[in-house]
Amino acid sequence: MAISTPTYDPASTAAALAEKYISGQQQLLTAKTNRASATEKALSELRNALSGFQTALSGLTGTNKTLFAQSALFGDTTVGTATATSTAAAGTYSFHVARLATAHQVSYSLIENSGANGTVYVKAGGTSIEVDLSAAATSDGQATPREIAAAINAAPGASAVVTASVISTGVNVDGKNTYELVLTAKNTGVANAVSIESAAAPPSAPPAPFTTISELVPADDALIHIGSAGGTPIEQASNTFNVIDGVTMTFTKTTSTAVTLAVGADTGKTRDNVQAFVDAYNKMKAVVDALAASGDPSKGIAGGAFAGDSGVRSLRDRLVSLLRPVSGDNLAAYGITANRQGTLSLNTTRLNKALAENPTGLDTLIGSSSATPATGLAGALDTYLNTWTSSSKGQINSRKDAVSKLQIEMTARQETLDKQYNAAYQRYLMQFTQLQALQSQMSNNSSMFDALFSSDKD
Repeated sequence: MAISTPTYDPASTAAALAEKYISGQQQLLTAKTNRASATEKALSELRNALSGFQTALSGLTGTNKTLFAQSALFGDTTVGTATATSTAAAGTYSFHVARLATAHQVSYSLIENSGANGTVYVKAGGTSIEVDLSAAATSDGQATPREIAAAINAAPGASAVVTASVISTGVNVDGKNTYELVLTAKNTGVANAVSIESAAAPPSAPPAPFTTISELVPADDALIHIGSAGGTPIEQASNTFNVIDGVTMTFTKTTSTAVTLAVGADTGKTRDNVQAFVDAYNKMKAVVDALAASGDPSKGIAGGAFAGDSGVRSLRDRLVSLLRPVSGDNLAAYGITANRQGTLSLNTTRLNKALAENPTGLDTLIGSSSATPATGLAGALDTYLNTWTSSSKGQINSRKDAVSKLQIEMTARQETLDKQYNAAYQRYLMQFTQLQALQSQMSNNSSMFDALFSSDKD
């Protein structure tokens, strides 16, 4: 009777046994690798949350920025625009706009082959800019009108005071192309008039071929009067005036009569600023809370990535405590309150009442994260968060470095484990291949014996 042998594949059998050989070590290594990856991802989430709040703080309380907002509005909004800082004195002002400042613009007539070469000086606002026309020429040593304009625009310092451009005007009686080289001052006012001259100083006539000059726009200073046309005049080169402390006015047209300017508290903007602070804080805190959450295994609720991390729990608790000053005003006085979990909310009625009684109190309480040194709650929050987010000594970077080292170690251990797997696989493959060959030989021998000694022979 032929011997019955099991049918199997040496390769798959060897792979299964090799997997079983390293399975315990692989499970431990995989778990550690997954934890390291989860920690790295969680650290990135934490950094984004903390840095995002710091950015929001800077945007709300940075240089020249405050939560308490004031507005400055013209009675006729077509006259111009105005802004007011939180320290501007509330009140109503009036101005008569007699003249607007203008940027000087002149043109010089040129022909295609004008013979322009050598050095010229473009003057504007007390600045003398040297332009080498010979160096600008691309052929025959004479700069074309377009090459002249390009040379002026490229000259050091020119971009701050003047712009040169070219207009094609046709053909003259000699059949030559004609152009206008237009110089436009970057800044308004009489003092910023532009010209082309033959010498750096003193003022000189323009060199050939810059002889035909047209003034396209005269240079003018702005002129306003306080109160009415007969009021005290104020004249300057710019259309933007800072004649009221904390207020900036930019006029865009003249007036026939006085225009009023009302400066006062902007409750809507202030409310939006405070709400933005509340929202930014809550957004950050929600991420920290989720990462530090302990979870509830009985309900199948998994804990956060830092559920057992005392450092992150301390961060969560510190954020709440920093919002509770031990003396002076507190956030609740301005309608900003926290629930049991520390999430903030805003009561606008209480906010408006507190600001009406003490307009500067909120900004004193909140302070600034950008001041040197930082002040108020914003300063305290930002300073503490820097201990986590700093690129040099912050806890997040330190933790990320540790995770990176662990991941490198896990990669090395995985490579070692892969080598162990391959060695085991090759060993089992050789053994089961030999066993398969032996079983095949035994089966053949059994069949041969059956054929020789069978009682069913004819």
